[in-house]
Amino acid sequence: MGGIFVLDACALIALLAGESGAHKVRDIIEQAIYRKILLRMNQVNLLEVYYHVAAVYDQDVADRVIRKIREYPIEIMAGLSKAAFREAGRIKSTYKIPLGDSIAAAECVTAAGTLVTSDHTNFEKLEAAENIAISWFR
Repeated sequence: MGGIFVLDACALIALLAGESGAHKVRDIIEQAIYRKILLRMNQVNLLEVYYHVAAVYDQDVADRVIRKIREYPIEIMAGLSKAAFREAGRIKSTYKIPLGDSIAAAECVTAAGTLVTSDHTNFEKLEAAENIAISWFR
C-alpha cells in the first residue's frame, strides 16, 4: 500500500463542484478503490462538506451528497484519538487556523500521512514549519 492520505473538506467540495483540480482528487479516490492507498477523513471535515452543500443548495441535497460520499473508500473517523486531539489543539493555538483545518492537519500528522488540500492560505505555513506532507490538487 502506498500510504495514508487525509482529505481536507475542500478536496471533496472541489470534486463535487467539478472545480479545477477535481481530476487529481478523483485520481486519489481511484487509488483508494484499488487499495493502493488508505484514504481517511475526519467527521468534522465531512461536516464542512455537508454545511457547504446545504448552504449552496439545501439540506436534502446535502443529505444525498453525504450518503454518496459514504460509498467512497474513505474511512470516516468519528471523534479524535487522544494524540490527534492534542495535536489539533497545538496546531490551532500555534497557527491560528480554522478548527476544521487544524483537525485535518492533526489527523495527517498522527497518521504520518499526506494531506490532500488546495488551501494554500492555511497549510503552506504548516507544510514548511511542521514538515507536513501535502498533496496540492491546485
